[in-house]
Amino acid sequence: MKKVNLYSLSLGLAALLLLVIIGMIFTGNIASAGPFILVFFAVLAVGFSGYRSLNGLVFTTMIFAGVSAALYYPQLFTYIGDFKLTILIIPLIQIIMFGMGTQMGLKDFAAVFKTPRGVVIGVAAQLLIMPLVGFALAKMSNFPPEIAAGIVLIGCSPSGVASNVMAYLANANLALSITITSIATLLAPFLTPLLMKLLAGEFVEIDVLDMMWSITKMIIIPIGAGLLFNRLFKTKWLDKAMPLVSMLAIGIIITIITAAGRDSLLEIGGILMLLVLVHNVFGYTLGYWFARLFKMPEQDARTIAIEVGMQNGGLASGIANSLGKIATMGLAPAVFGPLMNVTGSILASYWHKRPPLSTAKAKTADTL
Repeated sequence: MKKVNLYSLSLGLAALLLLVIIGMIFTGNIASAGPFILVFFAVLAVGFSGYRSLNGLVFTTMIFAGVSAALYYPQLFTYIGDFKLTILIIPLIQIIMFGMGTQMGLKDFAAVFKTPRGVVIGVAAQLLIMPLVGFALAKMSNFPPEIAAGIVLIGCSPSGVASNVMAYLANANLALSITITSIATLLAPFLTPLLMKLLAGEFVEIDVLDMMWSITKMIIIPIGAGLLFNRLFKTKWLDKAMPLVSMLAIGIIITIITAAGRDSLLEIGGILMLLVLVHNVFGYTLGYWFARLFKMPEQDARTIAIEVGMQNGGLASGIANSLGKIATMGLAPAVFGPLMNVTGSILASYWHKRPPLSTAKAKTADTL
């Protein structure tokens, strides 16, 4: 009972702080609202953690806290002494990919042979929809070339582990989700540079071979090491620890990128956020109907919608960093990450309450 009161009290305090923040915005004191915003997100996360229906938003709330801190106090997240924190981005991505490798096994790839149709349709949807929508939005944006290229970059990136979590929550086909993520990620070193050369070549110069090697270092080598580690040791503690380590790494990456690109983000942040949101929602919508066009079952269509709509923002950020454009090309991935977690949580919650037709029929048959 005390715990419930604590969570309810936290949500009440968050509501009160939100009113204070809104008041400061309308009175022109937003520059002084930093401490209130940080405390708001902190107590909101505590409140969310006490309710099963809201628990999935805790990570997203903490991401917004990190982004807010980076916007108000960028000096804390750019340098420590003479050490530039953007150097951490690629090693953190490699840790995330190593964790992904430890969760994978031959059984994940065996699914390709068992249900190749769903995997092919899912990967094809990802390779067609998000890059083309990203290119269209970049052309419409009138942003500086490097920032526009970042919108294309997030579209050309594969899905990440967050899509697997949302697929599970949405009553989608989790095995298919994991397989699509795995295949798309392993194809990324070859296809992402080619897509970027084709679609973003007019915005920035793309060295295909150099980008292939950069992505290989970020994906193939760490995943291979993770697979080998999993094969040799199979430690249960690592299985439990890596998802938490990965979420922490994603949060640190987004915070560092936000601090690095703070000035540009403040200048175009509202428009960029809108375009990124459109990109994300179009991914869900077109991914779902692309699957339905090929008469995929409802459960698989949900999976493909989530796989298309939720991209690997961390990888996109690493690519931008490897090109030396983290403060410009890295902005769209930094915005996309938190937004997709919010929209993904909302979509997963909506679908969770509405089981796929085939699943609902099976449950009904079991009760008869």
